[in-house]
Amino acid sequence: MKILIVYDSRSGNTEAMAHAVAKGVESEGVEVVIEKVDEVSVDELPGVDGVILGSPTYYGLPSAKIKEFIDASVKYHGKLDGKVGGAFASAGGTHTGAETTILALTEALLIHGMVIQGTSGLNHYGAASVGAPNEEESETCRKMGVRLASLVKKLHG
Repeated sequence: MKILIVYDSRSGNTEAMAHAVAKGVESEGVEVVIEKVDEVSVDELPGVDGVILGSPTYYGLPSAKIKEFIDASVKYHGKLDGKVGGAFASAGGTHTGAETTILALTEALLIHGMVIQGTSGLNHYGAASVGAPNEEESETCRKMGVRLASLVKKLHG
């Protein structure tokens, strides 16, 4: 079982979140591959059981690089059904679009037929941070990784 984490990060905030999510995935015994969007190929998508996307927030939406990756993923439309998906985002302040960024990423994963799991706890849609993730936000990222890895194990284990 394998989860691919694809992220974009200019300041390092989203990258720090990606590594915290990965720690949660690894703690469940699921293999994780973390790749910056500049270095990943959509051709990796069919070979994983889950995909987690992370983006900084720009005008309430994902970065252009993440959007370009999503647009290129049309190559595998109809071939990702049943894989697990998730999303996280960093933002410059409270109420500056982290949730809308996560929802935009989630919409793309749903269009691919992926299985999305929210949480009744904090960060219902996915992990979010304001600036660099603090201890609480890093723990939320880790818990998200645990939750999604557990779902991969249930569906693909």
